[in-house]
Amino acid sequence: MSLIKSISGIRGTIGGPAGEGLTPIDIVKFTYAYCAKLRERRPHPDGSRYKVVVGKDARLSGEMVEQLVCGTLVACGVDVVKAGYASTPTTEMAVVFAKADGGIILTASHNPRQWNALKLLNEKGEFLNAAEGQAILDCAESGEFDFAPVDELGHITEHDFTDEHVQAVIDLKAVDEEAVSEAGFKVVLDPVNSVGAIIMKRLLERMGVECVMINGTPNGDFAHNPEPLPQNLVELSETVVREHADLGISVDPDVDRLAFICENGEPFVEEYTLVSVAEYLFAKAKKLAEIQGISLEEATAPYKPVAVSNLSSSRALRDVAEQHGGRYVAAAVGEVNVTTKMHEENALIGGEGNGGVIYPASHFGRDAMVGVGLFLSNLAYKKMKVSELKKTYPPYFIAKNKISLSDKALIDRILSQMKEVFKDERINDIDGVKIDFEAERQWVHLRRSNTEPIIRIYAEAPTQEAAEALAARVISIAEGIIKG
Repeated sequence: MSLIKSISGIRGTIGGPAGEGLTPIDIVKFTYAYCAKLRERRPHPDGSRYKVVVGKDARLSGEMVEQLVCGTLVACGVDVVKAGYASTPTTEMAVVFAKADGGIILTASHNPRQWNALKLLNEKGEFLNAAEGQAILDCAESGEFDFAPVDELGHITEHDFTDEHVQAVIDLKAVDEEAVSEAGFKVVLDPVNSVGAIIMKRLLERMGVECVMINGTPNGDFAHNPEPLPQNLVELSETVVREHADLGISVDPDVDRLAFICENGEPFVEEYTLVSVAEYLFAKAKKLAEIQGISLEEATAPYKPVAVSNLSSSRALRDVAEQHGGRYVAAAVGEVNVTTKMHEENALIGGEGNGGVIYPASHFGRDAMVGVGLFLSNLAYKKMKVSELKKTYPPYFIAKNKISLSDKALIDRILSQMKEVFKDERINDIDGVKIDFEAERQWVHLRRSNTEPIIRIYAEAPTQEAAEALAARVISIAEGIIKG
């Protein structure tokens, strides 16, 4: 059994002893702590009631976890807006739609069926920052609980926010519903038997897209490993070819990550989801600037022509941003770190190389719905096959490795000495050590795992062979440091 406590919430496998798995006791403790810190973080001087939105993906344990979370919120004197089956981005937006004080998302994202989690949101529908998350962890472990008396119990209402989310995507200026409908796209959708079967299908139908769906029963019985990686999307690739579809769309169980399959069955590669969407937005802004004789900053207003991703994401995002006159900024790994940097930069677009698209014109959260709306609009304008579109982007390949260590103290030594070994290269140490070999258009990123005594080593280069060779070189150096 596993239980992982982090600043963004708790996740774990269902069942087992309290504190070792995600049990009812753990769920109640952390939900209570969320309420307690919510009152401190967001005081109501007028004495008005607090309101929290709760949404869940279609996991087998979803109903059980939902009942415990909603019951605990009510016991804390908090009103609950139960969103039912709702994607992570839907729940994030629902907090704003409902003018709530916060939200709790019940999903373990791409983790297997035995996992579930509580992900915690503020009044903007965004994940809590590190300090707020740590305060909740501390409160949950304090063992001090004080619930509301009977006359002050909260109340539960139910509201389906699916159509509001779909409409919000269609209403985005950069999403061209008419152009997509006229293009007559046929897609195959794999929502891995979770909430994407409800909301993604509805978006595609609203945009006039013919949708063939596989694994489309939202029962939480995942038909394959739910992470949208090429090796898990064989059925989707085969169906795209068999159906003569224009593309395949894969989302994870909570619909915040997005991957495409080309019309020939080949992976578009999840790293290029964000790259493609960003290139579309930058190109659109550049064209507007040229037509109107204005600056790129004026064309992207109220946002700046800046793209943000984490240190382990592809250099291709930087390339396409700079190609169109924009700027690229790196953030530490983790969605909250990316969104924090995006706020600081007032960025036009951002996200993560795992297929996570964050578009501030919609909201500050990874949203596969927004990603699909933007991608299909781009495809409709360019009038080319998905495989042809992929070839227009800078080609990069990533090698992912790790070093297991018996002594955690070695991690700091390795990271420190790597900076010395590669001191003549561009180094970024905001999250581990990233070494950028500018001349070769290569980079390698070493960072500690938050849960295991390992160092993750990601390397990227213009060919897979070069990426593997760079990773091997760095691993060899690390092994030499270990031997001392």
